[in-house]
Amino acid sequence: MPRFRYLLPVVALSAGVLAVPAHAVNDKGPVGWDVYRRLDRLAELPVGVQTKQFSSFDRAGDNDDGFGGRYSCLSTSPTGCVIAEHTGAGEVGAIWFTRDEGDVTRTGKITIELDGRKIVDAPLQDLVDGKLGAPFVHPLVGNADQSSGGVYVEVPMPYTRSMRITTEHNPLFYHVSYRTFADAEGVRAFDPADKAQDVIDNLKAGGDPKPALPGVRTQDTSIKLAPGRSVRLARTLGSGLLSAIVLSLPQAEHVRSRTETDEGRAFGANGFSQFTVAIDPANDGVRLTRRIDPAIGNQAATILVDGQEVARWVPSEPGHAGLWAEEVADLPASATRGKSRITVKNVFVSSDLDYNEFTYWVDSDDRRTDTVDVGDAADEAAHGYAIAGQTWQGVRTFGYPLEEEQLAKVRTAQEILEGLRLRISFDGVRTVDSPVGEFFGSGHAMMPVASLMSAIDAETSTMSSWWPMPYRTGATVELYNSSARTIDGKTSVTSAPQTMSRNAGYFRTQSRSGATTPGESWTFLRASGQGKFAGVSHTMRGPVNRNYLEGDERVHVDGSRTPQLHGTGTEDFYQAGWYFNRETFTTPFHGNPAHLTPPTGCAAGNDCTGAYRLMIGDAVPFGTAIAFDIEHGWTNNVEGVYSSTAYWYGTGRPATVQTDALTVGDQASERAHRYTGQGEVTTLESAFEGDLKNAVTLRATQRVTEGPAGFTLKIDRDNRGVELRRTGDQSVAGQHAEVTVDGRRLADWVQPLGNQTRRWLEDVYQIPASVTRGKREITVRLTPKTPWSAASYAAWSVR
Repeated sequence: MPRFRYLLPVVALSAGVLAVPAHAVNDKGPVGWDVYRRLDRLAELPVGVQTKQFSSFDRAGDNDDGFGGRYSCLSTSPTGCVIAEHTGAGEVGAIWFTRDEGDVTRTGKITIELDGRKIVDAPLQDLVDGKLGAPFVHPLVGNADQSSGGVYVEVPMPYTRSMRITTEHNPLFYHVSYRTFADAEGVRAFDPADKAQDVIDNLKAGGDPKPALPGVRTQDTSIKLAPGRSVRLARTLGSGLLSAIVLSLPQAEHVRSRTETDEGRAFGANGFSQFTVAIDPANDGVRLTRRIDPAIGNQAATILVDGQEVARWVPSEPGHAGLWAEEVADLPASATRGKSRITVKNVFVSSDLDYNEFTYWVDSDDRRTDTVDVGDAADEAAHGYAIAGQTWQGVRTFGYPLEEEQLAKVRTAQEILEGLRLRISFDGVRTVDSPVGEFFGSGHAMMPVASLMSAIDAETSTMSSWWPMPYRTGATVELYNSSARTIDGKTSVTSAPQTMSRNAGYFRTQSRSGATTPGESWTFLRASGQGKFAGVSHTMRGPVNRNYLEGDERVHVDGSRTPQLHGTGTEDFYQAGWYFNRETFTTPFHGNPAHLTPPTGCAAGNDCTGAYRLMIGDAVPFGTAIAFDIEHGWTNNVEGVYSSTAYWYGTGRPATVQTDALTVGDQASERAHRYTGQGEVTTLESAFEGDLKNAVTLRATQRVTEGPAGFTLKIDRDNRGVELRRTGDQSVAGQHAEVTVDGRRLADWVQPLGNQTRRWLEDVYQIPASVTRGKREITVRLTPKTPWSAASYAAWSVR
């Protein structure tokens, strides 16, 4: 498939490329490799599809999201720790892990079983290093160097009957995002023999990932936009698709800061490090320079030379996270003159955390005589390096301060990227109004971005977007200048005539900015009606220690009190780790393109981080509403200034409706729904999973039964399937029941989750349209294989 990069026009192919109309395709939308091969269908809103997630999040709502692995295993098996499991049809979308600064070797093997077949059975580190070969190669997989402290797999792996993922040892931090389907119609199980080389090549090439469209038209505009003014870039009439938007802003320059990656170690109280170095015997004293991470304040140590205390590393105030600092200690000639080698010992005195060291440089009378590269095994051996009381070992990629002239350019770029807004209207309704920097992937500065649906060529200050944006009667694209600066630039908008599919949503963004609110999560997206969340660009400013990144994301769909996705940390959501412990990076699916400190362009006393995450294979569909939030700090307790732009598609009309509900334990409700079943009626008061401080609590009756239970529920006759929603007690994990609807045996209802602290759980069983269409009522029979809890069942008819 031809692709184009930045300002190049779309090359038209024959109309046969899009010969299959959307209405003739299964309502699930693209499945398997078609997720990436048919991105022209991204606007379609699926039916009978849900996106869910297993993760190691703290079940009590606090911050123990994997540090000790307490919540990392759903269960254990002879092959290890079960981290994900589903019965029925579905698709694995994204897998992420971290531990040990991003080295996942100690997790051992990962086994991915689909429909009872082992698809992957190999060391996890080998998998993310790309050693298994296509299709498990970069950028579909990535290691901690490629994803800044995290490892990931973005290979779409569909299955028709079952999925189970196991790791040999407790993986500590992880998440697995997956889609569930109401049935297996149109689903072809993943075949690892399909190398998907065309997908890999396209992902590596960059540029527009969609199939080329016939009849494209590109409208070019030069702009000189005064403060407070708007300019129209393009207008189209009739049904069509906006395919590409390109914006060149030469005033918003890319400023490159020098960065270096270095391995290091740290030791704590009662600890020390020691090494031997070469010096000039004719010296008049030796200068020892140490590279450190200055974010740890008050680091002090005594310095011994050949066993004699001669100097001291002086404690300093905490420095800027993400920037290297270098400290100097002068060793007196009385301890060094006449020697060709000395043994240096650093003994811990004090620190806010520990004493860290990355590189030592040794100078005799301004002449470099030796260098010790801490963390490099060969160099450590050559210098007889030793450490006692080690508290940390890892790698950091930090930068160095910018000159004032460079900082001025950064501030100019920030003013333009924040103040210039992209506005798009479809069929007379404005659905996009976002700052251009964040829209294209980097809100803090003009930084390189190479995501699947947008890119920034920082060297030319050119930004491109390829989200498919369908419309029925017309589209208008505008820029509005809310800054105090006149902005010059060039733009290009590409469109093509095309009939908007009946099941497509309008492309939309939701942008917001401001100070975070203590005790409340930051909202990425709040929306009603039918739609799907497809990604977010996030601009953060917070304390220099970066602990605002401790916040977890949570996604509540269609009013459910249980989040369908519950993450383990902000950088984890962006599939990195350890506060983004490598250099900034960009992949087709996620990235951390910007990290600024005050010496590199962030406000005084703050740390600035920019990140994005596209959820294409694991887009989150919703029928009536979505609430997608992220914490700031462990429990929304770290103040910051945030900005975000969520990408989504929607119609504004609900696609599901509750048609009936049974309250278990209520005699009148049980009679009305012809409930049959055993189990004593008890009352439970507990909370649902979610925020620590704002937990949703419920006091309700329930039955726990090990015998069959049956009931009837009213449904919409014109349904496209039914979602059966249960509220139950998950204090007993791994609940399992056989399901029969109107005498037809369906896939088992298996819920591997469990929580003895926050016991209430709402989960969904999807009943396919082939069983429900044309009916006004269904009879459900559940035959438990384990103790089965239920406080209520509700029928939601899919329209």
